[in-house]
Amino acid sequence: MTRGVLAQRAGIGTETIRYYERIGLLEEPRRNRSGHRIYEPADLTRLVFIRRAQELGFSLEDVRELLSLRFQEVAECSHVERRAARRLVDVRKRIRDLERMEQGLRELIASCRENPFKASCPVFEVLERTDGSVAPER
Repeated sequence: MTRGVLAQRAGIGTETIRYYERIGLLEEPRRNRSGHRIYEPADLTRLVFIRRAQELGFSLEDVRELLSLRFQEVAECSHVERRAARRLVDVRKRIRDLERMEQGLRELIASCRENPFKASCPVFEVLERTDGSVAPER
C-alpha cells in the first residue's frame, strides 16, 4: 500500500509516518520499480500499535521500548507490566492536576459571575499574581 493509504488506515498523517521513519520507529519501506514506497500489512500493525500506545500516554521512547519487547522471541509480561504501571502513576498524577485546574477555573468563573462589574477581572488578577495562588480574591 502507499503511504497515503497506510496513513488513512492507521488513522495518522503522512508526515507522522515520515517522522517515525526518520527516528527509527518504522523501517524505510521497499520501493517498487517506479520508486514508489510500498508498505506492508506489518507496517500498518506497527503504526496502530504506536498510535494506541500514545493514546494511553506512552511517550515515543516508551513506545520504542515496548516495540523492542513486543518483537523479542521471548518477552516477559512483567517488563511490560512495569512500564504500564509507571504510566498509570503518571496518568493519575495528571488527572489530579487537571482536577485542581478544573476547580480553580470553576472558582474564577464563579467570581466573574458574582461581580460582573468589577474594575479588574478576577481571571486577570489570578494570572498576574506572583504568589502562585489561583483562588480569586473576594
